[in-house]
Amino acid sequence: MSPCPPQMTPSELLLPSCPWQLLVLLLKLWLSCVGAVGAANGTLCTARGPASYILVFTGHWSPETFPKQYPLFRPPAQWSKLIAVTHNAQFQLWQEGAPASPGVRSFAEDGVTVELVKEAREARRRRAVGSMYRTAGILMGVGHSSTELLLQPKTSQLSLMAKVIPSPDWFVGVDSLDLCEQGDWRKEVTLELRPFDAGTDSGFTFSSPNFPTNPPENITQITSQNPNHPANSFFYPRLSELPPLATVKLTRQGRTPTRQNPLSNHILPHATLPKRFSETPLDCEVSLWSSWGLCAGPCAKGGMRHRTRYILLRPANSGTPCPELEERAECTPPKCAATR
Repeated sequence: MSPCPPQMTPSELLLPSCPWQLLVLLLKLWLSCVGAVGAANGTLCTARGPASYILVFTGHWSPETFPKQYPLFRPPAQWSKLIAVTHNAQFQLWQEGAPASPGVRSFAEDGVTVELVKEAREARRRRAVGSMYRTAGILMGVGHSSTELLLQPKTSQLSLMAKVIPSPDWFVGVDSLDLCEQGDWRKEVTLELRPFDAGTDSGFTFSSPNFPTNPPENITQITSQNPNHPANSFFYPRLSELPPLATVKLTRQGRTPTRQNPLSNHILPHATLPKRFSETPLDCEVSLWSSWGLCAGPCAKGGMRHRTRYILLRPANSGTPCPELEERAECTPPKCAATR
């Protein structure tokens, strides 16, 4: 092979004529592509082989912890099936501060998973999603469900959602949790979950009728004071932070099973009752006073008039008791000479 000329024209630089220069150029292009992929995926997981986890979802939604408007029937407090997706940084199931996808909207409002599954399958064709898993629903506010997960180094992140039932469009979830850390799989992770609003329905209470938000808003976290409205079912102004509505615990298994069950609801060995959180005090709420009633009574002694108010929300868990609901005041009946 003859040596290449020491000086090259601009046209020759664009398309190298020497084999070794062409190889160098191809190598640089390959390295730049690898760098771009690495940047898109965040820190690439360098763990050797896949990892198997047991995922346990536990609901803590009880009348002691969340006494305000706690749903007792039609339907009672419960949880939908949980949807979990393993993926890389090129996919996002949901994100706080971003608009809900059609799949997230359908799931958050109605608990329907068809669109979510479709979105995950489309991302899987791009190799952004590894697998999708589901747990059975929980027919009470307190309880647990679980499933097995298999994560690959190329799809080491986990996102999940479970709908709050009943609710307008509220859910709990995890966004892009990376289970690969410093080149190895994490052994155990426990996360406390608090409610999110999908931004697609404008209801304030658990049993609010369907009232679409137009235009849709971004996904936001529901807090003890946001939305700042007394009608909000999670409005607890005395609390700086809501108690966890649910928790998720991920435990790595010692051996990786050869087969995975995509839908399961295991009864775990040594299962314990869900953790009890402190009771949330709920203060009494009353209406405004009514107008004063007519003055009635003998002229000699003066009359009495009344006004009333009624209870909007009864106290619970040592909350502030209700004040008096009736008030009386002296008055002068009509057609009487004033004595004062």
